[in-house]
Amino acid sequence: MIPEAQFALNRRQFLGQTGLGLGGVALSYLTVNSLSASPVHPALPGLPHAAPRAKSVIYLHMNGGPSQLDTWDYKPGLMEHFGKDLPQEIRKGQRLSTMTSGQANFPVAPSKYKFTQHGQCGRWVSELLPHTATIVDEIALITTVRTNAINHDPACTFVMTGSEIAGRPSLGSWISYGLGADTTDLPAFVALMPRFPNGSNGQALYSRLWGPGFLPGKHAGVVLRSTGDPVLYIDNPPGVTRDDRRAMLDTLGKLNARSFASVGDPDIQTRIAQYEMSFRLQASVPELADISKESKATLDLYGPEAKNPGSFASSALLARRLVERGVRVVQIMHRGWDSHGNLPSELGNQCRDTDQGCAALIQDLKQRGMLDDTLVIWGGEFGRTVYSQGKLTKESYGRDHHPRNFCMWMAGGGVKGGVVHGETDDFSYSPIENPVHVNDINATILHCLGIDHERFSVRHQGLDMRLTGVEKANPVTAILS
Repeated sequence: MIPEAQFALNRRQFLGQTGLGLGGVALSYLTVNSLSASPVHPALPGLPHAAPRAKSVIYLHMNGGPSQLDTWDYKPGLMEHFGKDLPQEIRKGQRLSTMTSGQANFPVAPSKYKFTQHGQCGRWVSELLPHTATIVDEIALITTVRTNAINHDPACTFVMTGSEIAGRPSLGSWISYGLGADTTDLPAFVALMPRFPNGSNGQALYSRLWGPGFLPGKHAGVVLRSTGDPVLYIDNPPGVTRDDRRAMLDTLGKLNARSFASVGDPDIQTRIAQYEMSFRLQASVPELADISKESKATLDLYGPEAKNPGSFASSALLARRLVERGVRVVQIMHRGWDSHGNLPSELGNQCRDTDQGCAALIQDLKQRGMLDDTLVIWGGEFGRTVYSQGKLTKESYGRDHHPRNFCMWMAGGGVKGGVVHGETDDFSYSPIENPVHVNDINATILHCLGIDHERFSVRHQGLDMRLTGVEKANPVTAILS
């Protein structure tokens, strides 16, 4: 008699247990001894679609919306407009957030920071980013990124999942699902959430930003904690040996396998995989977190905070160590960039906290020959307005959310260094040349990994779901080498 639960199997589960499942076993057998394949996190058959330029991704997400006007989008002509109302022909009736829509006027707030040119490319960079200024010849700056959302939660969800609707897989989960990892001892996708400076306006982070959505749960980002042990319960309880733990998991695995054979629930397979990964993490995480063997030169590169677990610098160093050990995607979520008031103080704190770590990561990867196949992305979920929110003085001002254009940069795996893409108007209010949508950014990331985003989809609720959505998206080929 067929158990009643078997009638609940969908087509994908059925094929997974029969024909395709046997194919997966055969594929694992063929690739188990390959240095470029993992029996724990294998790539999907047929992926990548083309020869990849990058094999791993480090995504530096500056949560809250960094001000492009005070960091990268140099607008010296704004000084003559100080305090004047933003011209209607610039605003063009575009929507505003409820935090400034009721203002009587919209006074233009030029950046108080000095910009100077750096590198052979002559990139204009704010004095807030002295360390990042030293690596401008390695990065491709995109000044015209735009998004659909004007508030943090939907905007962060959009930039990380390709949709404002919760429940979609995150970028890291898509990549883990498609390409797997080159390690058996660490997850394919790791998320880090370093501390941020006191006094900053830190927005909430939700697990959907590193969650698997409708993909199998094993592709969720594994969060390594910023304080204490990176993983809870990394040590066995007193009196329990590693052999004891292995015997317990073997027995538990048999019970779970029996349950899966009975009901066919794919979450049971995820549970088995996660138990096994947890067992391996007990051995791999302590070694990963031990930076005592890093050279003094490397630690000096990241600065004194590198030895402070949970700092941004420490997280950047950990990101390099993770991809060095075969992790496919590392996502660093740094909070506190939401500067509605007192922006100079808050933004100054944020830049001081992250600037050296960002630059050191690029330099460290390059010195080790890893930058060529590691793609690094820096950016937030939107930008900030040219007009001041609240009171404006020459020393202090705030800026509201601005989804029309903001800056992101990429470096490494397949990206040209020392280039800038796009141009904004004189007020950094709208793109006037080469606008780039968030979906174009994600298409570019997948392209560097050898994935054609239009051919990378999963059937869900009757639709072929993609990271880049259903509207046309294009990789930003102008920044690719």
